Amino acid sequence: MNFFTSLIELLKDPRTAIAGWIAMGIGPTLFLIFLILFIETGLVFTPFLPGDSLLFAAGYFAHDARSGLALWMVLLIAVIAPILGDECNYFIGRFFGRKIIASGKVKAMTPERIDKTSAMIEKWGPLAVFLGRFFPIIRTFMPFISGMSGMKWHRFAPFSVLGGFIWGTLFTLLGFFFGGIPFVQQHFELVIVLILVISLLPTIIGLVKGMIAKHQKSAETVAEAEQGQVEETLPEAEEVEINAETETAEKEGESGTPPTNEIID
Repeated sequence: MNFFTSLIELLKDPRTAIAGWIAMGIGPTLFLIFLILFIETGLVFTPFLPGDSLLFAAGYFAHDARSGLALWMVLLIAVIAPILGDECNYFIGRFFGRKIIASGKVKAMTPERIDKTSAMIEKWGPLAVFLGRFFPIIRTFMPFISGMSGMKWHRFAPFSVLGGFIWGTLFTLLGFFFGGIPFVQQHFELVIVLILVISLLPTIIGLVKGMIAKHQKSAETVAEAEQGQVEETLPEAEEVEINAETETAEKEGESGTPPTNEIID
């Protein structure tokens, strides 16, 4: 089984996929978990990888002693992999970021997503590195754009480590403790879908708000342009009217007729 086949199976059915990995051995299972978590934030090309659900599923299997997955092993992988991935993506963004964006090869890095990530960095500074860890897609772009924007590594690294530690530990322990609940065992796939929806919800809301704000800004720009045209037209109309009155007065003066706006005693 190659890596891409394992990845497709993970996206389709996390429980069956990890069970298949465990059948190959604990070593290959831990390696695949590490690789996917690392790549999700280590390469700007792979924001679609399911880090949240993978950690939850790994914790779920760690709850079952028959799986052979020790909780401490999973936690170690869950913390180290995303932290190393962040560091890798940071330096990719720092040295090659603008060339990669200019190439247009990263289709997932849309202007809206770049703007949203950049806005988080501008608003929160290095704290955005920590906050971005909990948003799918954003957590892939955050270290890349942090490096590209010139954020100093000594400011980036502490928040990256803190975010990786809390995120990896949180979702793994959620899977571990909920793994013993019968409802979760019977409706595992539904729980994974709910995790994905909840994880993506803030990102979706942010994108919708951004689109609405962009639309409103465009409407305001059009209204301002129309108002400017009206203001430019008014002086021209007034000037034409004044010229017409002047010509009328001159003609009346030449013919000896008093101006119509004067009162004749």
